[in-house]
Amino acid sequence: MASEGDSRENCREARRQRIEMRILGAAGEGARPPSRKRAGKLREAHEEPETSGFSVSEKRNRFADGGAPSPRPQSSSLAVSSSSSTSSASDGEPVSLAIGSVPAVAFGSISLAGRSREMEDAVSIQPDFFRAEGGPSIHFFAVFDGHGGSHVAALCKGQMHVLLAEELGRAETETERDAEAEEARIKTAVGRSFARMDELALMACACGTIGLPPCGCERSGTESEIVGSTAVVALVGGGRLVVANCGDSRAVLSRGGRAVPLSDDHKPDRPDELARIEAAGGRVIYLNGARVYGILAMSRALGDKYLKPAVISEPEIRVVEITAADECLIIASDGLWDVLPNDLACDVARRCLEEADPTRGSERLVHEDGGDTAGDPEKEHASDARCSLAAALLARLALGRRSADNISVVVIDLRRTRGRSA
Repeated sequence: MASEGDSRENCREARRQRIEMRILGAAGEGARPPSRKRAGKLREAHEEPETSGFSVSEKRNRFADGGAPSPRPQSSSLAVSSSSSTSSASDGEPVSLAIGSVPAVAFGSISLAGRSREMEDAVSIQPDFFRAEGGPSIHFFAVFDGHGGSHVAALCKGQMHVLLAEELGRAETETERDAEAEEARIKTAVGRSFARMDELALMACACGTIGLPPCGCERSGTESEIVGSTAVVALVGGGRLVVANCGDSRAVLSRGGRAVPLSDDHKPDRPDELARIEAAGGRVIYLNGARVYGILAMSRALGDKYLKPAVISEPEIRVVEITAADECLIIASDGLWDVLPNDLACDVARRCLEEADPTRGSERLVHEDGGDTAGDPEKEHASDARCSLAAALLARLALGRRSADNISVVVIDLRRTRGRSA
């Protein structure tokens, strides 16, 4: 005879709680946590997508007749993504979310502590985070690799896209519209957002509070001020890629079966970086590799108050047009790139996107209203399990090659994104 704790109701409640935790992991920091009622709707639609009772068009008519439509998200990670603070991916199958009407962009991500004792990486994904009046949707993807602590990376995750949207909005008020001037405006806006993010990082307490005077919490003043984070940011939309890099995280484009690096690692022994550090009065000491003052293994980062001006926060920015030969973009922390060459990473991701079983590789996405998105190009979000499979496989391959660092990977499928995000 089954005990009371093994009753059907208790089992259903335990399963509901597990699904809610997965929903929170997929929805990201920017999305509001689902209520019990809302989570139940999401769960039922995920379990029985064919029996929701109303078509998407019927639901639109219900909204027009007085029902409240779902709000359009300002910052939420809407991919089928995995995240874990251990060396393996989360148990169970991922839950797919799509909230509101967001132009299609195909991506997947994973972030693992790996063999590192602390988790200091952060991933930020913000579909449709900026759109100029009459312009295309721009999608934001970023990986932040913290060092000395996690709070600067976490701060970047919460604030970088906000600052960048403000700067892009300011740039749009300028009147020049030729291609060269537009590219210059984009680079200026990205540079300003990195500078503002660095200022916030320098003011932040280890508890995450920003402002002066210090917050006075028990952690105030007890943490090392050699705390910072790398940042690799990719903007996708309008037929182009904009990649900004500060540190040794990296962005690599798979184009025509070849790996094309879109960023250069900022290492202290890179000839131009070494010359800049020495001109600023700093020193590079070889202690388990080249390090600024024998401490930091990169020459650019956000934060790191005591290592300035040798360590700067200025990003290197590259703008490239998306072509028909472009297959996918990979951005990742050095936990991946330390053990995987660019060409192998691109080959693995490309094969995952090409060879995944289409009957298993795509998840039917569910809106807040419970409606199925399949067959509706205006509401369908192109993210599916293939991108997440590619990201997870890359992370597992890095673990198998004995990566000793946190591993964060984002894979963006440019073939399914191209032509649908504008």
